[in-house]
Amino acid sequence: MKTFTLTLFSTLTLITSASGSSPNDTCWPSNPGWELLNNTVSGRLIKNTPIAAVCYPGPLFDAQQCAFVDTRWSNSTFQADQSIGYSFPIISSCLPVNSSAGEVAIPGTCTIGDSPWYTINATEATHVRTGVLFAKANNLRLVVKNTGHDLLGSIVRYVKSGGSSICPRSTGFGSLEIWIRHLRKGIIFQQTYVPSSGKCSQNTWTGSAFVIGGGYAWSEVYAVASARSVVVVGGGDPTVGCLGGWMQGGGHSPASRNFGLGADQLLEATVVLASGQIVTASACQNQKLFFALRGGGGGTYGIVTSATVKAHPSNPWIAQVLTMAPFSDISIPDFMKAVAIIYGAYPDLNDGGFSGYGAWAVGSPTPVFANFTTGLTQVLAVANKSLAEVVDIFAPTMAKLVQYNETSLDISVSYIPFPSYQSYYSTLSGVQQLVGTSGAVGSRLLDRRALTTDPAALAKMLNVTAGKPGEFTVNNVCIVGGGQVTADASDKNSGVNPAWRTAYIHNIVARGWALGTSKAGQDMVHNDITFEKVGAMKELAPNTGSYMNEADARDPDWRADFFGANLDILREYKALYDPDDLFYCPTCVGSEKWAEKADGSLCMI
Repeated sequence: MKTFTLTLFSTLTLITSASGSSPNDTCWPSNPGWELLNNTVSGRLIKNTPIAAVCYPGPLFDAQQCAFVDTRWSNSTFQADQSIGYSFPIISSCLPVNSSAGEVAIPGTCTIGDSPWYTINATEATHVRTGVLFAKANNLRLVVKNTGHDLLGSIVRYVKSGGSSICPRSTGFGSLEIWIRHLRKGIIFQQTYVPSSGKCSQNTWTGSAFVIGGGYAWSEVYAVASARSVVVVGGGDPTVGCLGGWMQGGGHSPASRNFGLGADQLLEATVVLASGQIVTASACQNQKLFFALRGGGGGTYGIVTSATVKAHPSNPWIAQVLTMAPFSDISIPDFMKAVAIIYGAYPDLNDGGFSGYGAWAVGSPTPVFANFTTGLTQVLAVANKSLAEVVDIFAPTMAKLVQYNETSLDISVSYIPFPSYQSYYSTLSGVQQLVGTSGAVGSRLLDRRALTTDPAALAKMLNVTAGKPGEFTVNNVCIVGGGQVTADASDKNSGVNPAWRTAYIHNIVARGWALGTSKAGQDMVHNDITFEKVGAMKELAPNTGSYMNEADARDPDWRADFFGANLDILREYKALYDPDDLFYCPTCVGSEKWAEKADGSLCMI
């Protein structure tokens, strides 16, 4: 392989500066260069065209295929199966056209936008290595994609009204993409984990493990884990990819409180570095890289092609389903008081074993549940306790809520036992989300101090994040901290933002806008999220941070909020493993050294 690689790249001009050339530059590879790359990766190079190009006048027009694309556009699995398909956002530079609804394709409005121009559909680690070396030799912007889940992309792509902002992490104008979705070498169960390096005194895990050999989605690993009667900590949405940004950015799950964050599950990884070298990172090998991969952010230090993760014993779980809504708008103040009671109870509930997800809104454009457009719904669960114990843990909270029940609020609480975590997850928690629409998102990790010290300050924050009439604001609350997440603070190989170790909940606030909203209108929504709503959460919890995968890409404090006290050491490790910043992405470690020019290329600041 070494000789073959040298033969390939001896035909190219080596540029030693970091990635950033665009198709408009004279150093852009010639057609023979791309053809040679295609031959080297066994014909797996794709010249990308917009997915919905079949809807527009031209040689690719196909009315039947356009109708199919239009019906599948909001399905995340469909998007994941396209080389330049993304789960976030739904708005792109080439939208499908629903001709049956009277929509008309406007010539010239379908472009590739900031999506990669070429994709290597990698099925071998050597394909990944070849792509890395080709990008480096040609000074190309390089991006990596598995499924295309990237919430940071939900606010920044092209819209019909024109304009764009920062690109999400799997896109970049004129870039070369390495697509690992079809790199599949199996999902292998180890009854007892054995480090690939052999005996390792630094390894403390003595339980079971799975070797995830490539670009699988969590749904595929869950199926194998369920057959083995074990639990793996994976994405709340089962279509999320296993190896990329979810795990490397921290990764929360309904099982996190019991077993830790996604990053805490990583036992070792096979990684293609910017140098083209393929290495193993673990507690025993390349420990600095191992640290960075376990929470330091995806798309930054190398490309993971295989990962070994912990597997845990499966136990019975009891789920609690809670819904709450005001009988009328007159009772919204009581609803907000009840929301504050629940938030203030989360630390004690979590310490008692409760974890899971909830959502609430005041004046939602669609029902929160049933026919209520103002309301709260949440599904929490507890492992290894009896129904009586679970009800008893919630009793103090229910005692505070009962004053509103059947007077101003409709409050319903029910409990459902499950024989295993997987049965609970598949029945009540693991839902495939629709592809995200354009909007603005922000978040904050909230600790016990923020949730319990000053009830009036908590209520003030919640009333801000609830939004004003007509803003159509939605809050999502993820009770995914505490428990093992806190206990893993002692893990010296963890690159996760230390704010996770004291947080009990991860609170998300989001607003959207109608199709055709002007850029000025979009900016108003962004500013409201960034400075008003996230600002209120920061005022309540000034010393925590944000979960980088579900946060505000416009956060002016993103370096501190996403990485916390680990930022400086992550910068050091970034320079060690990728000194030329081949692996660039917005809001990633090291990205502050680069700016995106009008033509999409990168230049050093």
